[in-house]
Amino acid sequence: MTIEFTDANFEELVVKSDKPVLVDFWAEWCGPCRMIAPLVHELSDEYAGKAVFGKVDVDSNVAVASKYGIRNIPTILFFKNGQVVDKQVGAVPKKALAEKIDKLL
Repeated sequence: MTIEFTDANFEELVVKSDKPVLVDFWAEWCGPCRMIAPLVHELSDEYAGKAVFGKVDVDSNVAVASKYGIRNIPTILFFKNGQVVDKQVGAVPKKALAEKIDKLL
């Protein structure tokens, strides 16, 4: 299950999470974002209970996107213990994302 992260809930759900968190920064108009979305959803099911998965709509949540310097989308940030520990810019195969998640577990 993917969660919708917002400016309002980001601190609570991502930064304070006791599990690794994958955050997909995206926008409705972004073609590559739509390509990667199903992969993020599949991974969220496969890693249920081990990691948290969610999305940030950069058009609606400018504060979070700005805070983390999101300039290109899709950008996926990987958080552990409240800190960004890895980053992926652009659409990549599911296996590449899974490998990054595995390193955090």
